[in-house]
Amino acid sequence: MAPSPLALLASGLLLALVGAGTGAIVIQQGSSFSHPRRVGGPFTLADLDGKPVTQDDLKGKPTALFFGFTRCPEVCPTTLSTLSGVLEKMGKDADRLNVVFVTLDPARDTPDALRDYLTAFDPRIRALRGTEAETARMADLFHVHVKKVAGKDGDYSLDHTAAIELFDRTGRVVGEIGYTESERTALAKLITLAFPGQCHPGGGVSLWDGAADGTCKAS
Repeated sequence: MAPSPLALLASGLLLALVGAGTGAIVIQQGSSFSHPRRVGGPFTLADLDGKPVTQDDLKGKPTALFFGFTRCPEVCPTTLSTLSGVLEKMGKDADRLNVVFVTLDPARDTPDALRDYLTAFDPRIRALRGTEAETARMADLFHVHVKKVAGKDGDYSLDHTAAIELFDRTGRVVGEIGYTESERTALAKLITLAFPGQCHPGGGVSLWDGAADGTCKAS
């Protein structure tokens, strides 16, 4: 049986990819966040045209949400490339999803910088940004660890949560895609997310651990 979201949130330390220069870690769920038993909540950011975007704008479709920054050396481009490959394989079925990239570095990730960065990835990946305060609040609400790491000559990088968070059409967290998971597993999870309650070909897996749903026929 797949672990419940509450059990996963209460767990100490999820499996991590931590290494020099990766620019990402996997979150420690627990008391470092204001809302240890809830993932998500009210936020206000903006799209790249400056239009406000809130949590309500994402409701109505399931959402795959990833936090990162454009100067991330490895994890962010790898994750966005994996997402792009999965969305391409899904074709029009991917239109059933919101796929959102939230920058954790609004000081350097201007709208133009984000537009340029996302040209390398699937156009259905939408970027959002906020003020420093808005970004910090959203990171807290969504249990995203972020830590500035000083570099040379005043430069810096960010260590941050590497998982893609998955939400249903009401905004409730229902799973995640870990950084170390394969593109095949990511594809199965996003198909399952896009077709909730259905044994859609290629889907029918747990959105937490990727285990096959025994009631669904394998594709």
